[in-house]
Amino acid sequence: MQTVVLTAHPALETSTVNRQWFDALSQIDGVTTRDLTAVGGAEMRFDPIAEQTVLQAADRVVLQFPFYWYSSPPVLKAWLDQVLLPGFAYGPGGDKMHGKELGVAVSTGGPAESYAASGMNSFPMQVFLSPFEQTAKMLGMRYLPPFVLHSAMSRDPAQVPDSVPAVVNYVTTPLSIAA
Repeated sequence: MQTVVLTAHPALETSTVNRQWFDALSQIDGVTTRDLTAVGGAEMRFDPIAEQTVLQAADRVVLQFPFYWYSSPPVLKAWLDQVLLPGFAYGPGGDKMHGKELGVAVSTGGPAESYAASGMNSFPMQVFLSPFEQTAKMLGMRYLPPFVLHSAMSRDPAQVPDSVPAVVNYVTTPLSIAA
């Protein structure tokens, strides 16, 4: 299985969680990692043909990002807008993503219990991530259950390193085995 991980972090070099995930995933055979901030630059401009070529070579696409204000960082939205174009990803002739898998690996600052109807954020993560699930559906992709690390900025120093094997497993394990 060939997997591409699209990491959307505005300052990956100073990240606590996403940097460790990115570095670990970059060492795995069959996994291609892309730092979208580095690829798109400050202008967040992407070469659609180059990005589409990367996508076509993958069986699984994983969007990796810190959860910011109930969404992803702007660089991921820019990438989606510039790469998943009609005729490629949807619309007439837009079947290049059909049959591939789409997953998300997300870190949050808040605890898991804050992402519930009775919690501070009023909704579960599934609701906040539903635009990504709908994107998968529109593109004919299979949406994977998301990988979420809550309380990523907690004071528990073991939490982040302990999450690395789990995210590697999420990214590399076929769904039929992981389910």
